Amino acid sequence: MLVREAEETIGGGVRSAELTLPGFVHDVCSSIHPFVPGSPFFRALPLGEHGLEIVHPPSALAHPLDDGSAVLVHRSVEETVAGLGEDGEAYRRLVGSVAAAWADLEQVLLGPLLALPRHPVTLGRFSAHALLPAARIARGTFATERARALFAGCAAHSMMPLERSPTAAFGLVLLAAAHVFDWAFPRGGSQRIADALVSVLRELGGEVAADAAVDSTDELEATTVLCDVVPRELVRIAGSQLPSRYAARLARFPHGPGAFKVDFALDGPIPWTAAECSRAGTVHLGGTLTEIQASERAPWSGRHAERPFVLLAQHSLFDPSRAPKGKHTAWAYCHVPNGSTVDMTERIEAQIERFAPGFRDLVLARSVLPPKELERRNRNVVGGDLNAGAATLWRLVARPVVSSSPYRTPARGLYLCSASTPPGGGVHGMCGYLAARSALRDAL
Repeated sequence: MLVREAEETIGGGVRSAELTLPGFVHDVCSSIHPFVPGSPFFRALPLGEHGLEIVHPPSALAHPLDDGSAVLVHRSVEETVAGLGEDGEAYRRLVGSVAAAWADLEQVLLGPLLALPRHPVTLGRFSAHALLPAARIARGTFATERARALFAGCAAHSMMPLERSPTAAFGLVLLAAAHVFDWAFPRGGSQRIADALVSVLRELGGEVAADAAVDSTDELEATTVLCDVVPRELVRIAGSQLPSRYAARLARFPHGPGAFKVDFALDGPIPWTAAECSRAGTVHLGGTLTEIQASERAPWSGRHAERPFVLLAQHSLFDPSRAPKGKHTAWAYCHVPNGSTVDMTERIEAQIERFAPGFRDLVLARSVLPPKELERRNRNVVGGDLNAGAATLWRLVARPVVSSSPYRTPARGLYLCSASTPPGGGVHGMCGYLAARSALRDAL
């Protein structure tokens, strides 16, 4: 088996680099990885024996508010419930029930939606909430702004307006994952995930070639080819093998909003007003449900939020290898229209400063990666779309087309295995795993 990587560094969306100053390790794209310990594929691999060490912060997530407090998500459902006051029991019923049923739901959540479920009753209960808009679930379930804001921030990972379905599914899955697996990350940077996978592959006799882009599948001497590319890239490199009607459907595959990302080298830890934010690896900066709704609605209408919802990770608090002694890193991004050229640096920093006055005084250097730069570094991040395709309800079913085997193309021996196939975006390895299983079945 030969894996060819277009870039000079193996990893795609799980690469790390000194983007700001020497000694400061930043993740170029993906950075928090609940589904590394949570993916059936990764769990089956001896990644720990190949150098991968997972860091578990004391709390998975913090969501600060303007009153100086913060809502925290802990590995323990009970501890999280205790911090939600009058909404604690509602959280237990909504999120705790999903976490408790995770083993029964995993096949559907991390596989094709068209597959026959093994536990239809459990899936039905989950779907009754998951297929609804997050804003509707938040307001209908919780009485306090604290709980509503917490749910909205997790649902906003969908990069969709929270008035649309199935944004509630993202909130439920991510919160449940925090309780089942935690929101963890690799010691030393996301690159360590790719390095461990390469090490496993080589131990099994496979080869990896960097700086080896494939511009046409016609040049490949292989009976089976798995392409980890978005649909439009598959058309570009394999168009001669694909029926014109199928290629046209791939070319119409829609992409969602983009990401505008800033990495910071800091002279000290972020000075959160709510000190408990320093316990969390991830911090959501967006204020209330209403504010987050407005922020996530804007990119879909071609606008840029004045107060964008910001996703921030502070690895160096729990992984000293990320920065020189006494120094720290911060990783942050917000959502913008696909392909946006507007500089959101000031707005991102303003949101951090809002909840951590004095943050700007700590900035030693910053690296700015707008949507087009993210795409330049990884062609699968079209216009900054981190999910490799819009996460609408229809596109979760038809990803990239309606098919009982979405990984198989009409061309014999040619398969698609990117995040543009089920189960979609995220570092879980399941798209490639399920595509490989499809190819193996065809080969028998």
